[in-house]
Amino acid sequence: MREDMRPCDVELLERLNSVNDVKIYSVFDEEFATYGRVIEGIPFDGIIERLKEVQMPANGNVYVASDGESERICDKRVQSVIYGGMDVQVGYCVGRNTTYNGFEYHKCSELNVAATPFMLVLGHVWQIKGNTFKVGDEKVFFVPEGVCIELYQTTLHLSPLRVSDDGFRAAVVLQRGTNTPLDGHIERTAGQESELLLQKNKWVIAHAEREPLVRQGAHIGLIGENKELKY
Repeated sequence: MREDMRPCDVELLERLNSVNDVKIYSVFDEEFATYGRVIEGIPFDGIIERLKEVQMPANGNVYVASDGESERICDKRVQSVIYGGMDVQVGYCVGRNTTYNGFEYHKCSELNVAATPFMLVLGHVWQIKGNTFKVGDEKVFFVPEGVCIELYQTTLHLSPLRVSDDGFRAAVVLQRGTNTPLDGHIERTAGQESELLLQKNKWVIAHAEREPLVRQGAHIGLIGENKELKY
């Protein structure tokens, strides 16, 4: 664990580990290296303040792919340096999630900026077997407030999980058009990657209990308990 983690973050991480039956790592731990990296040297204070203005839903999560105000104040180095000049969208996800629910992946990296602390359940695309992923092969990571992380395109992820009654708030940066409706009919083949395609640049494996995803047409492929993480 990085020595520069704040004492309050260390205390929170210790508490999360004490109340859960799975190991909770920090994104500053070496175990995170194959999933992503911590972005340093680019300020995200304005976006964090912006997310504090976003209304928290009473239940569930709210995801907005592109938020004009967040895009206006986002440091231009995000697009020019991290994404190599590719057009990006800056949105957010806020909510009260506590369960695994499934995984998604994109054919580009994703940035998450923690306006509140939260947890992420992560896997690797090479752990998908026959369009299924077995619960137990994942790792769970704690993201402290104020930290920006890059999730590599080979990293399976989904919504953050809250670590308090107040819910979570995260900015989400992706190449523009990601997580938006597909244009026209897409031919899907059982057992092939196309079976997982749900939206533009968004491939999804859902747990059968995650009804909102299943109703959207997500492939049911997360096998095992839809674990709930405590705080």
